[in-house]
Amino acid sequence: MASTAEHITAMVRSHAAGDDAAFYSVALQVAAREAKQGHHVLAGDIKKAVDSSRQRTPLGAVTSMAQPRGELAELVEETHAKVSLRQLVAPADLVLQIKQVIAEQRQRKNLLEHGFAPAHRLLLEGPPGTGKTMTATVLATELSLPMITVRLDGLLSKFMGETASKLRLVFDAVARNRAVYLFDEFDALGADRSGNDVGEARRILNSFLMFLEEASPESIVLAATNHRSILDKALFRRFDAVLTYDLPDTRQAVAVMKARLGSLVTGTSLAKLGEYTNGLSHAELVKASESAAKVALMRGESHVDREDLITALRSRRTASLG
Repeated sequence: MASTAEHITAMVRSHAAGDDAAFYSVALQVAAREAKQGHHVLAGDIKKAVDSSRQRTPLGAVTSMAQPRGELAELVEETHAKVSLRQLVAPADLVLQIKQVIAEQRQRKNLLEHGFAPAHRLLLEGPPGTGKTMTATVLATELSLPMITVRLDGLLSKFMGETASKLRLVFDAVARNRAVYLFDEFDALGADRSGNDVGEARRILNSFLMFLEEASPESIVLAATNHRSILDKALFRRFDAVLTYDLPDTRQAVAVMKARLGSLVTGTSLAKLGEYTNGLSHAELVKASESAAKVALMRGESHVDREDLITALRSRRTASLG
């Protein structure tokens, strides 16, 4: 039987690789060694710890992946931003859809007991910077779940030829660990293709759809795209809901800027800014607000005046609209 030092080395290596099976195997070898030496209480404690751990979240789980281990480390990223639903500036109907998803997830056990699955497969579509990623963060925050981002464009380019097997790894994590999983840049996978590009890309898409169909309702799977028009139309029926995002209207634009600037715009008129905010996304409005705030603060003032904001908005419009 291997020495204690060899056991420890093997356990550290399997832990670092995220290999649950190997870790538990070595732990049980240690238990057997201790039992052979007459340390039956210790051996029993180790076995109980292994059994208890196996019944809970697996060692290589995605629920704590600030430093992801094993193959998953190359595929996903865990984020920890906290954004409540009240911080999301969006049309009332979109907010209502998000509230419904949250409510169904909170009541998921009740729904499942009666044969109904809570909404857990969502397609988020709309221009860049309009709140898709923020929605994923809101869901994670409101449901007290980890948020895991899967970069599909990088997955496809780096692992072409083995993408389907890598997707299986991710969806295995979806089944094991309750979290919000965001498949960003979904158009990299779901685009409607024809001609010579059909082969491998179509197989990958079919694999994704199969995994999506089987995805556990305990987790929420989000697919985000900036280009609804290029998606294969057959995709839409695979999702429980499609959430559509758009550029903010004038009222929403003002709300976004007020939310970012807070007391810095107390007493500042933000009326009739439509000509400057039109065409800008939520993200661009935030950047313009931050730019105006820095100018005012470096000038030694404690508030942003209207002209600071107009100048910053003009600059963002020039940059974004060319």
